[in-house]
Amino acid sequence: GSIFIGGVHDFTALVASIRHGARSIAEVVRDHTSRRAYMLFLAFVWIALVYIVVAFTDITASSFVGRQQLEDGASVSGGGIATSSLLYLVLPVIMGLCMRFLKMPLWLATVVFLPLVGLAIWGGQKVPFDLGQVLGASDATAQKAWGVLLLVYCLVAAMVPMWLLLQPRGHLGGCFLYVALAGAAVGLVASDRLVAGDAAVVYPAFTSWQADKAGSLVPMLFITIACGACSGFHSLIASGTTSKQLRRETDARSIGYGTMLLEAMVAVVSLCCVMILSVDSPLVKQKPNFIYALGMGRFLEILGVPAAIGVSFALMAFTTFVYDTLDVCTRLGRYIVQELTGMTGRAGAWLGTGLTAGVPLLFLLRPNLDASGNPVPAWQMFWSLFGASNQLLAALTLLGVTVWLWRTRRAAWVWLVTGLPTVFMYAMSTWALFTMTAAKFRTTDGFVLP
Repeated sequence: GSIFIGGVHDFTALVASIRHGARSIAEVVRDHTSRRAYMLFLAFVWIALVYIVVAFTDITASSFVGRQQLEDGASVSGGGIATSSLLYLVLPVIMGLCMRFLKMPLWLATVVFLPLVGLAIWGGQKVPFDLGQVLGASDATAQKAWGVLLLVYCLVAAMVPMWLLLQPRGHLGGCFLYVALAGAAVGLVASDRLVAGDAAVVYPAFTSWQADKAGSLVPMLFITIACGACSGFHSLIASGTTSKQLRRETDARSIGYGTMLLEAMVAVVSLCCVMILSVDSPLVKQKPNFIYALGMGRFLEILGVPAAIGVSFALMAFTTFVYDTLDVCTRLGRYIVQELTGMTGRAGAWLGTGLTAGVPLLFLLRPNLDASGNPVPAWQMFWSLFGASNQLLAALTLLGVTVWLWRTRRAAWVWLVTGLPTVFMYAMSTWALFTMTAAKFRTTDGFVLP
């Protein structure tokens, strides 16, 4: 997926933006279709961004509460992860100020501040910040409070200058994720030689086309494993943001296509974290961020890293990725609302940011119930919608790029490279959306309307 669809999607969106003066993919669509299509595209993008903010805010807030017991008797405190996260957000601000006013070179800032991120991970477990204890509330209430605070962070991050927070935090987060990926990959490879043979996990490669909860493997697989294979969200970042920061156009291949392949590696490591679980393992019922962290912790433990530190490290790696996503989503949502309403200046900026952060707040604070009336986490309700809308956004982007290639009279094989993935992404995304919609109205007696 990442080779033939995801990489093509990111690379072509980036090049299309460069060839149109570093404008966004939505503006490229406007140039080659109609204003109505442009406005509909913007509205759909904004809704997709809201889904992302809801899902990622709720699942990140869950990392900051409770305590995760490990097999060796050690434990990882959610309050410790919260402390590490708060320190992690302070460090980029200091780094940005040093680079802006003290003219600190990037290499020196990296050498100074990246080890401080590692120190923050270690120190967080020593000085945990338990918001539930501070408020005298349950973990569920504390999680909602953390969700509110995360959205406040999104509000601030979307309004402050990029040099103060987003750029230094993005640089530190990128370096941190490279270290996490390298450590997990080495631990994964080493496990084959260092772990006893009777500890190996052996399962059949294929069991069924139907999963108990997720439904049919096709099409649900293609919206469940989303960003690691193809992500429409990437086109929003590549166009209008990344395109403004390239030194030359030829860098688009390594940055647009190459980094998508790196994300595919992150996805493979994440899959390996699930693959090492036994079918009857109690960890299967954990939240995705903890499953990822526990798997990463096991890989790092093979390299001699204590389990608690490894899990904390992995949870922070997950959190840094989410921070990048949340504040960029909020900033993009602000731009889209300003474009849709025609409001410019500070008033438009505050309105756009407030709506993009405020709508997710409503979903996080309201009680979320399933069809049987049982409470479910907000992230769980929105995860499939996020995956489907994200993939549909990728299809729309590929369609826009294909129209651009066709109207500029490119060779037929060039636009077929984007045209065929467009058809596939549309088919899988709409099929998955219809499947999810039908499941909401299906009962043992047939279909009923609410």
